Amino acid sequence: MECLSIENGFFGIYKEKRIYQKYYFRVKYGENDIVDVEDSYQYESNIGELDEYLFAEGTHYQIFNKLGAHPMTIDGVKGIYFAVWAPHAKAVGVAGSFNMWDGRLHYMRKSRHSAIFELFIPGADIGGIYKYQITTNKDTILYKSDPYANCSELRPRNASVIVDLNSYEWNDSEWRKQQEGRNRSCRLREPMSIYEMHIGSWKKKFDGTEDGFFSYRELAPMISDYILEMGYTHIELIGIAEHPFDGSWGYQVTGYYAPTRRYGMPEDFMYFVDYLHQKGIGVLLDWVPAHFPKDEFGLALFDGEPLYEHPDPRRGEHPHWGTLIFDYGRREVANFLIANALFWIEKYHIDGLRVDAVASMLYLDYGKESGQWLPNQFGGKENLEAVQLFRQLSQVLEERCPSAILIAEESTAWPGVTAPVQDAGLGFLFKWNMGWMNDFLEYIKLDPYFRKYNHNKLIFSIAYAYHENFIQPLSHDEVVHGKGSMIEKMPGTEEEKYASLRLTYTFMYGHPGKKLLFMGQEFAQCSEWNVKRGLDWDLLGKTRHEKMRQFVQNLNQLYRKYPAFFYNDSEEIGFEWMSCEDAERSVVAFVRRGDSKKEQLLFVCNFTPVTYVDYNVKVPCKGTYTILLNSESEEYGGIGKNIVKVVEAGVKEDKEKEWFIEYTLLPLSATVFCYDYVE
Repeated sequence: MECLSIENGFFGIYKEKRIYQKYYFRVKYGENDIVDVEDSYQYESNIGELDEYLFAEGTHYQIFNKLGAHPMTIDGVKGIYFAVWAPHAKAVGVAGSFNMWDGRLHYMRKSRHSAIFELFIPGADIGGIYKYQITTNKDTILYKSDPYANCSELRPRNASVIVDLNSYEWNDSEWRKQQEGRNRSCRLREPMSIYEMHIGSWKKKFDGTEDGFFSYRELAPMISDYILEMGYTHIELIGIAEHPFDGSWGYQVTGYYAPTRRYGMPEDFMYFVDYLHQKGIGVLLDWVPAHFPKDEFGLALFDGEPLYEHPDPRRGEHPHWGTLIFDYGRREVANFLIANALFWIEKYHIDGLRVDAVASMLYLDYGKESGQWLPNQFGGKENLEAVQLFRQLSQVLEERCPSAILIAEESTAWPGVTAPVQDAGLGFLFKWNMGWMNDFLEYIKLDPYFRKYNHNKLIFSIAYAYHENFIQPLSHDEVVHGKGSMIEKMPGTEEEKYASLRLTYTFMYGHPGKKLLFMGQEFAQCSEWNVKRGLDWDLLGKTRHEKMRQFVQNLNQLYRKYPAFFYNDSEEIGFEWMSCEDAERSVVAFVRRGDSKKEQLLFVCNFTPVTYVDYNVKVPCKGTYTILLNSESEEYGGIGKNIVKVVEAGVKEDKEKEWFIEYTLLPLSATVFCYDYVE
C-alpha cells in the first residue's frame, strides 16, 4: 500500500508509469476518525455511446434504467450508480446521507456528448437519501431531487431515496398472460366499468394520526373485495406519482418515476397492483404530462436554466394554474415523458394510463389571454410538438405494450383523438366524453318542467357518439369546488333525487361508451369529495344509500353479462333510437345491439316525475320483451309495485309491421328490456 500525506486534500493525482487496477483511500478526519474509501473515479461509466445517441434522439425508451440511482456491484464492490441529465450545469455532485451531504466529495463525471453526469459511489446503499448538488453557470448552488428517482421521502421532506425495483417477485403471470393479444380491436369490444378513486381518501384510519392513511398493502384486499363485490372491471388511481401538496390531488407531480410515499414504499405499490391482478381487476393510472409545479427542489430551472420547461414563458407557463409546461419539442424531454409512460407499464404492470389535461397540451392558447401565447410556425394555435409526442407515445406503446390502454381526457372537438396514427390520429384508444357529461349534467340538474325545452342536451351526444371511442365519465371533477355531489345535483324531493340518480346511472350505462364512476357516487355520497376526509361509509347504514349501492352493483352485473351493453360501443350498429322526439314528456327509448340477434336490449327513460299509463314505445321487432331492470323497483328504493315482468309486442293498426309495446311508465324511471331480434 502506498501512503500519501496531503494536508490540503486533492482532487486528482498523477503517478508516472503506474497502473492501478483497484485501489482505495484511507482518509483521516481529525485525530482518530479514519475511513477507508473506494475511489469512485476508478470505475468506468455505465453510460455508453449508444445510450447517449438514443437519448439525444429522444428514443431511449428505457432510459430509466440508466438515469437515476441504481444499486450495482462492479468488480465485486457494491454501491449505487448515479446519473442525471444537466446540460447547463458547470458541475454536479451527489450529496446524501452517505457522504455527510457534501456534494464536493462526489463530483460527477460529465459525458462527452449528452451532458449526462454520472458516478458510481461504493458504499452507498439502498435506503440512502440524496439530492444532486448542482453548480450553475452563474455559480449558484442548487439542491435538486432526482428527476428519475424511484422513491422520495414522505412530504414535506423531498429528498430522493435509493431503492431496488428489481427485488419484488411478481405473482400476476396469469393476469398478464390473459392480457397478451388483447389489442385495440379486442379492447373496444370488451366491457369496461371503471371505479375512479383516490386511495388516500377512500377510507381513513381512526388511529389518531393526522393523515389516517392506510398503506398500499392494507388497501389491496380491502379495495379488491369491494371492487369484486360491486362488479367493476378496472380501478383508476388518482395521485399515485409523487407530489408535494395533497390539495393538488396528485396533479402537480414532482416525482414522475416514484409512487407516493404517503402509502408506502415502491415494492408496496407493486404488491397492491399484483394483488388486484390476481383478483382479476385491471389497474389504470392517472398520468400528468401536461405541466409540473415550480417547487425549487423539482424540475423547474433544474440546472439553473429552463430545461424540462419551455424557455419562452408564452410556451412554458400556465398563467392560471401557476405551473410550468414541458418543452415537448426537446427530444430529451419527450424521451423523459414517453419512457415514464413505459416505466409504469413495464415496472409496475399498470394496465393503462389516463392522460390528464390533453386539451391544455394540444392548444398553445389554452387558458391564456391575448399576448400570453406564441403561435406555431404556421401561425396556428395547435401545439405541433405535443401532437408529435402523443403520436410517438401511442406508436411506442403499440409496439412494446400492445395490450396497454391509453385514455385521453380531452375536452374539445380535436379530430381523431382515438384514430390510429396511420390515419392521422393521435392514437389514443379511448377518450373521455366530456361533451356528453357536460350536457347531460346540465340537463339532469334542471327542474323536470324545463327539461322539455332542453331536450337536445339529452339526445345530442348520439350525433357524435361514433366519432371517437368514448368513455362516459362521471368523475371526481364533477363533485368538487361547489359543484355538489351527484345526489345533490338532482332536483326535487328526497324520493325524486334518488329516483333521478338511478335514472341517471341507467341512462349512462345504456349510452354507447365505456363507463366511469368516481368513488362514493355508487352509494350517493351526500357531501362533495374532500381529499382530507374519507368517504361517508356510515351512510350505508341508511336504507336509501345501501339500496343505491345495490342498484349500481346490479347495473355492473348486467353490464358485464349482456354484450349489447358494450360489444358495439364503437360501431353504429350498436345503437338505434326508437323514440327521441317526445320532448313534451321528456321520454326517450333506444336499443343496444351486441354480438348476435340474441339478448338485445331496449331502454326506456322517463325524465319527468309523471306516470304515463299505457305508454306506447316503438320496438324493433315482434316478440317477447322481458324486463331486466326497472329503476323504480322496490328493491332499489323505488315506488314501483307489481311491475310487469314481460311485455308482448303488438302491431299498430294503421301501420303494417310497425311494432310497439305498451306498459305503465313510472315517474323518473328507466326500464331495461331484453329481447331476441326476430325478422
